[in-house]
Amino acid sequence: MTDTPSPASPPLAAPARRRLPLTWLGLLPFALFIALFLIAPTMKIVIGAFQRADGSFTFENVAGLFTKSILGSYWISIRISVASSALGCLIGFLMAAAVVLGGLPKWVRSPLLTFSGVASNFAGVPLAFAFLATLGPLGLVTVFLKTHLGINLRAYGFNILSFWGLTITYLFFQIPLMILIVTPALDGLKREWREAAQSLGASGAQYWRMVALPILFPAILGTFALLFANAFGAVATAIALTGSSLNIVPIMLFAQIRGDVLGNPHLGYAMALGMIVITGLANVIYIWLRMRSERWLK
Repeated sequence: MTDTPSPASPPLAAPARRRLPLTWLGLLPFALFIALFLIAPTMKIVIGAFQRADGSFTFENVAGLFTKSILGSYWISIRISVASSALGCLIGFLMAAAVVLGGLPKWVRSPLLTFSGVASNFAGVPLAFAFLATLGPLGLVTVFLKTHLGINLRAYGFNILSFWGLTITYLFFQIPLMILIVTPALDGLKREWREAAQSLGASGAQYWRMVALPILFPAILGTFALLFANAFGAVATAIALTGSSLNIVPIMLFAQIRGDVLGNPHLGYAMALGMIVITGLANVIYIWLRMRSERWLK
C-alpha cells in the first residue's frame, strides 16, 4: 500500500495591522491646540504654584493665598460673579421664555439667537471701551441724563469703575450666554405636560411652579454655575475697564506675573491655581446638572 500524500497546509496569514481610521486625523489639530494652550499652561501653573524662584518645592505660595489682600480679591471676584450670574440668569431666562413660549413673532427668535452668539463672545478691550463711552464719566448716556433730564449718575453713587459698573459690563455677555443655553431647555418642555396640568385644573402659575420650573431647575442652576465660571475667569475686560481701581483676582494675578520688582510670579501661579479650582468646580456642577436635566427634556 502506498501512502497518499496529505494536502499541503495553507501558509499562516500575516497578522493584520490595525490602522487608525483616517477620520481621526481631523482631531489632531484640536488635540494639538488643547495640549499646547490648555494642558501645558495648566501643568506649568500647578507646578509653579509649589516652587520657589530657584525651583525648590514649597507650600509658601499656596499659604500666601490666605493673606487678607488676596482673600479680599477672591471675595470681590466671587461677589461680582454671583451678581452678574444671577442677573444674567434672570434676564436671559425671561427673554428666552418670551421668545420660545410667549406671544412674540417667530421672526424675532433667529436675530436674537444670532446676536446672542456674537455678544456672548464679545469681551476684552472693545467691550470695556463701549461701556466707558456709554456709561463712563463723559459717556453718551451719562452726559445725556445729566444735560437733558438733570440726573447725575455720579451723585447717585454710580461709577463704571466700581463693583456694580463691572457687574453691569459683564451682563453684556452673561445674558446672551444664558439665552443660548436655556433656549433648548425651554424647547424641551412638552405641550402634553401643560395640557395635562390644565386638565387637572392647574392654573398657569401652578403649572410653572409645580411642573415647568422643577424640570428646568437643574438646567437653570447648571447655567448659573457656568455663568459664574465665565465671569470669575474674565480677565481682559476687568483690566481694560477698571485697571487697578478694583482689586479682583485677575488684576492682582496680572500684577504678580508681569515682571515688576515687587511681583512674585510663583504667588501668581498659586492665585491662578485657586482660580482653576473654583472655575473647575463650577464647570463640574454645570455638567452634572445638565446631564440631570437632559433626562427629562429628551
